Amino acid sequence: MSPAPVFVDVDTGVDDAMALVYLFASPEAELVGIASTAGNVDVHAVCRNNLALLELCGITGVPVSRGSETPLTAPLCTAEDTHGPEGLGYAQLPAPTSELTDHDAAQAWVRAARAHPGELIGIATGPLTNLALAVRAEPELPGLLKRLVIMGGAFDYRGNTTPVAEWNTHVDPESAAEVFAAWSGLGADRIPIVLGLNLTEHAAMTPELLSQLAAAAGSTSSPMSIADARGTASTASNPLIRALEDAMRFYFEFHHDQGEGYLAHLHDPLAAAVALDPGLVRYRAAAIDVELTGTLTRGMTIADWSKHWGREPNALIGVEVDPTMFFDRFIERVGAFARQLDHS
Repeated sequence: MSPAPVFVDVDTGVDDAMALVYLFASPEAELVGIASTAGNVDVHAVCRNNLALLELCGITGVPVSRGSETPLTAPLCTAEDTHGPEGLGYAQLPAPTSELTDHDAAQAWVRAARAHPGELIGIATGPLTNLALAVRAEPELPGLLKRLVIMGGAFDYRGNTTPVAEWNTHVDPESAAEVFAAWSGLGADRIPIVLGLNLTEHAAMTPELLSQLAAAAGSTSSPMSIADARGTASTASNPLIRALEDAMRFYFEFHHDQGEGYLAHLHDPLAAAVALDPGLVRYRAAAIDVELTGTLTRGMTIADWSKHWGREPNALIGVEVDPTMFFDRFIERVGAFARQLDHS
């Protein structure tokens, strides 16, 4: 089978970077475009991170487009405390030499969908600003995609930004509401897969798993420990593993400071893996919407499990995943990719 065309919208971010590398390493995916969205860091840093990652991984021919600098209506908030001042934790990548496209990220969504009608797999792992703007520009966009996977929200689960709101939805709840509305009424085979914190927090990367990744890449590496000095640089011999370890160390430290342990949730790589293989996750269909006006609940995602609203489902919500299966696949693919990169 020929690889499927994949378009990804990211706010790169440590876990977005891991998701991109997973896609680079997946033979069944042909990455046809990257949209940069403001979120974890500002959109200019996101663009730089995306271009730098492509160059680090020796990937050419994938267009990167800059999205809106701000959410639809709210002021931008960013998460340098979570992802580091530039978005990639402690990793320092060389300044990219490649250029952005001359069209914006919303146009990039539309162009990719029109170029691959009925075949394109869309993945959104950041705020949905670009995608909402793309649907405004091309209302037929939802029907042009084969599949859409969104990392966002929290269903019957606590938030990670406010008591009830997940980060991506919190940054731009208006765009999330517009996107979920746009995919309403399309039929069960077209509604997006939505992976919230209730699912993605099961995908917890640990120092042990990171060491397994280094081993799969044939790289030397020093196991990380909570006892290490903050910001200890990776000694991995493989350049990709070294960058990922430096990024993940910052992410581990953040999660530890939040009282969650010396680990890190790989929200976005799980979304990338599910986009290529939806069978990794079990789902429940429901109508979902976003609270926009609540004093305490703005950005909360609500699933109408009991059909109180009388609406047809507009999402398949991930409710169960086997983390071991996901991490086995992640380590196998990214490890082999890093090994190959080191010997190319």
